[in-house]
Amino acid sequence: MTTPENRQTGRLADKHAVVTGGTRGIGEAVARMLLAHGARVTITGRNPAGPEAFAEMKQTGEIAYVQADVTDASAVKRAFEQAIARSGPISVLVNNAGQAASAPFLKTDAELWRRLMAVNLDGTFHCAQAALPGMLAAGWGRIVNIASVAGLKGYGYVTAYCASKHAVVGLTRALAMEFVCKGITVNAVCPGYTETDMVKNAISNITSKTGRSAEEAVAELTSHNPQKRLIQPAEVANAVAWLCLPGSEAITGQAIAVAGGEVM
Repeated sequence: MTTPENRQTGRLADKHAVVTGGTRGIGEAVARMLLAHGARVTITGRNPAGPEAFAEMKQTGEIAYVQADVTDASAVKRAFEQAIARSGPISVLVNNAGQAASAPFLKTDAELWRRLMAVNLDGTFHCAQAALPGMLAAGWGRIVNIASVAGLKGYGYVTAYCASKHAVVGLTRALAMEFVCKGITVNAVCPGYTETDMVKNAISNITSKTGRSAEEAVAELTSHNPQKRLIQPAEVANAVAWLCLPGSEAITGQAIAVAGGEVM
């Protein structure tokens, strides 16, 4: 597997990348990958201070942390202004911040529905609006939205999550067409079940509600993947980096599944 440690290229050495929700899981893996390719990276999170891994990541390259609640347009604007003041115009935006929750549709209340839409969809909208002016001024930009295979197909008991991720894919395609002649590409990466805290929570939810063992819960989740395994965060990060590196200019408006063949 390609990892940041064995693939240092410097091909993004003149770029500033912002990764939302970059403190753990897929976001942290993406931040590490972009650092390895030479980018200056700003990660965002909801907490006032960055994770313990943040100090270690500073040894790899130029990285900074800003606090931002992506559901709050004003907070996003302030955070992005801070990031630009510190590291220069934003060339790459990875909209990774997201939430998941499961409930039968008739028990999906308005609060759960609105919360997932606010984080997954509105957050992507706010961050894209904050980053795009600088990309337009530079005549170059890369936006990668972390969606999900749940943005490409339906799953039971996660209606709000599926709807929000389908909307992210639609937003991706609309933005790609609007800025197709401006040197900006917009794509979505759609992971299957990935070995992150979010999936750990899903496994705990299955075991608590059904009485099944953790092993049985993992087997249920991986049954969707023809490779019968959980996706690794670094595999998602590889796809994100490819969409940002030179040579990807013709790839825009795509929703790329990283899911072991679950969606074709």
